[in-house]
Amino acid sequence: MTLDVSHTLFDGITANFTAVGFTNLMSEEPFGYFEGKETGAYFNVANITAKFGDTSLILGRQLLDTPMFGSFDWLLAPSAFEAYTIVNNSVENLTLMAMYITKIRGVNAGDDFTDLTDINGGDNYILGATYGKDALSASAWYSNIDAGDYTQVYVDGGYNFGSVSVAAQYVTTDYATGLDSDAYAVKAETTIGSIGLLAAVSSVTDAPAGIVERDNFYTSSWNSFASTVGVANEDTLSWKVSASTELAGISTEVSYAAYGDEGSELDLILAYDMSDSINLAVIYTSTDYDVNIDEFDAEDALEVIATYTF
Repeated sequence: MTLDVSHTLFDGITANFTAVGFTNLMSEEPFGYFEGKETGAYFNVANITAKFGDTSLILGRQLLDTPMFGSFDWLLAPSAFEAYTIVNNSVENLTLMAMYITKIRGVNAGDDFTDLTDINGGDNYILGATYGKDALSASAWYSNIDAGDYTQVYVDGGYNFGSVSVAAQYVTTDYATGLDSDAYAVKAETTIGSIGLLAAVSSVTDAPAGIVERDNFYTSSWNSFASTVGVANEDTLSWKVSASTELAGISTEVSYAAYGDEGSELDLILAYDMSDSINLAVIYTSTDYDVNIDEFDAEDALEVIATYTF
């Protein structure tokens, strides 16, 4: 159960909280309890948001949303961070962001926040800019992640031609160990009738791209991050196709992705609003790992999530 509370303290200053409470009703064996313990509770969000004209400050425990460093929403609660974030919208269609991150609560980690300032140099910050006007969109990000021993530059851009939209992304990661990673992806999307179609291809060379919790690569799937797979062998090329529509009120998406010599993933994602208060989601994934170990030959998973909002 989650409880979201926002309270205005003064004009332009708001306190925000998200409390998460849980209990595991099934056995700990064989995979352990969700969130690492049978029963628990924690604050996933606890911050002060202050708005001064075109500038906003978010101070404290919060969710982050950048392409290669952010909150991965999985099962009970998304990843959370303790950070200082500033956002400016003084220029029309342009958003500037800067964030300094001190702690992380990884997905499925319960109330365990790891202090990032104690790892390597201790400085973890991200600078970003996003632009959008009419059919054009673009963003650029610079990350200094001492906890991961790397710096990173990410850029992307897209254009909607009406019947077809295209986009591309590129990320280069410079590791302190001397390794470098270059990754790129392109995609095209269109709609035929009521069916949305997507085709994407990506490549990661030399080393996995640096990520924290998640990426937003076009070829990533429910269980596979394209930025970190397909590097171990010579074939680093990955691709993905998907189709989405609504069938009898059920939001439906099916996708298939292949990750170089590392394997493939098939996803079927269904969502249905039973009422204004109840949502049901079903996710089936089949991940085929191309390794010579029988127990890792393939993995099928079924997740059923019911959400009641009151």
